[in-house]
Amino acid sequence: MELQSWLPLLLQLGLMWPPRAQPEPELRIFVVPHSHMDVGWLHTVQENMQAYVTSVYNSVVEELTLEKKRRFIAVEQEYFRLWWDGVASDRQKGQVHQLVAEGRLEFVLGGQVMHDEAVTHIDDQILQLTEGHGFLYEIFGVRPQISWQVDPFGASSTTPTLFAPAGFNAHVISRIDYDLKEAMQDNRQLQFVWRGSRSLSAQQEIFTHVLDQFGYCSEGFNWDGEAIFPGTSLEDMYLQMQTPVTEDSITNFTILLVNNVFTRATWFRTPHVLWPWGCDRQFFNASLQFANMDILMDYINSHTSEFGFSVEYATLGDYFWAVHSDQVAWQVRDHRDFLPYSHASCLDWILCLPKWAHGTGEARRASSLLYAGESMFTHYVLSAPHPYLDPAWGLQQLQQLRWAVSEVQHHDAITGTHVPNVGDMFVEHLSTGMQGVHKLMASNIQDRSPAHSGPEPGGHFAVVYNPLAWTVTTIITLTVDFPKVSITDESGLPVPAQVQRSKEMPSAYDLHVLTTIPGLSYRHYSIRPSRSSQEETGEPEPFVAITMQFGGRLRRYGGQVGGSLVPVKNDCYIVFLDLDTNLMHSIWER
Repeated sequence: MELQSWLPLLLQLGLMWPPRAQPEPELRIFVVPHSHMDVGWLHTVQENMQAYVTSVYNSVVEELTLEKKRRFIAVEQEYFRLWWDGVASDRQKGQVHQLVAEGRLEFVLGGQVMHDEAVTHIDDQILQLTEGHGFLYEIFGVRPQISWQVDPFGASSTTPTLFAPAGFNAHVISRIDYDLKEAMQDNRQLQFVWRGSRSLSAQQEIFTHVLDQFGYCSEGFNWDGEAIFPGTSLEDMYLQMQTPVTEDSITNFTILLVNNVFTRATWFRTPHVLWPWGCDRQFFNASLQFANMDILMDYINSHTSEFGFSVEYATLGDYFWAVHSDQVAWQVRDHRDFLPYSHASCLDWILCLPKWAHGTGEARRASSLLYAGESMFTHYVLSAPHPYLDPAWGLQQLQQLRWAVSEVQHHDAITGTHVPNVGDMFVEHLSTGMQGVHKLMASNIQDRSPAHSGPEPGGHFAVVYNPLAWTVTTIITLTVDFPKVSITDESGLPVPAQVQRSKEMPSAYDLHVLTTIPGLSYRHYSIRPSRSSQEETGEPEPFVAITMQFGGRLRRYGGQVGGSLVPVKNDCYIVFLDLDTNLMHSIWER
């Protein structure tokens, strides 16, 4: 007979005997309270702050202060920073300092966001991690020890290679191929040492824990309901609320928890079970959450001999300390990653990027501009600070763009899986930050430009900056209003150039200038209309190029798929490759 059918009888029998000393239980269940806070997905950052984030931190801090056994983990620093800087009182800040010092509130991952691992650049990953970790170290003197990458769409081997030298001792992931996760559960291989780099090997290895099939949510234990956003009502919140834990309902809650615990326990090699408690937008009423769970946990812990396990609130640090204390010899995984990600048959998380191509391009441009702005400002300050530019103002402009670039690395941002108005928010933040850095760079240039560098009437003055550390020879393109130009460099020497009609603006012209710029240096160019012929001045003029359109090979389309098309297929899709063009022709679902 199954445990579930025996459980009500066992519960009744357990209550008949007086309390006695309990033997050491076989299993330890680590209940890790958390709230998954997407930095932009279905709602904007400000909408999330108003609907639930502020309430999460207000109520969690209060509840942890009231009861020493309670724990909580905080993840995304964009939200925590907004709460800390704009909402938290001095009293709450003092409480948080104490909770962090006592290990009852733990910061995990600690970046501005939980970044995507497939389409982000490693420089931007480092940036958003640096922003979050710098804030935590400045305020609390702590550095996160454990990652919590549980929602990105696949897990890259680049991440453990980055996280190991960043100071992480353990790495938690979740979204991997569903078939692979099932096999890892059956073989008790959800925990392993991951050596993400083929060349660095053990130098950058990290202990990795894959959340089981239940993920980071715990269904059936949500007592605070659903957060209220504009357009929703209290009825929506109440529909998602679980019934309170009472004398009448505690049996059902215990059965649910016991079955879940023993299912999970079979998938791991140690008698320690990680039980994430929380989900998206939960714990905005931490009082209800903890009050109900306290009753359930106290009841189970008073009958550990009947159930065979104990439960305790924990941080991730508590859990991994217990796991490592067992000194198990773990399997070593090499540089293979967990991409692409499929969460069910024929449900692959691919081709997200084209959904938000313009936003992704803006994110890349913003990242490049930030790097250029930071190097230019650093060079400016170190060489000879000018009294007309306030360094504090300059740092403010850079900081704004650093936050915007960090924000857009979120796994629902740069991937394009957000709703349109959230995408508008990301682009607005990037645009505002870029405008500020453009102003800063213009101020740097004006303070450093030669006194004679102003353009002649009707002309232009251009400054080209190389943010790289090495010399670059390239062609830059400028837009001018006149076809005949005279262009000279900072020494007054003529510069090789070419003019052609602009494709963007028919009445304008594109001026292409060949330039060579040393690393971290400037070139100054004066561009003016040419009023005299080359014979009179002796200066070479850029010539006007004539462009012609050449047609490519015509593609042959037949009534049926075949001929020059080669199919490549699996159980879900057929991809047709065109031998005439060497391009992908189409993707069909099978």
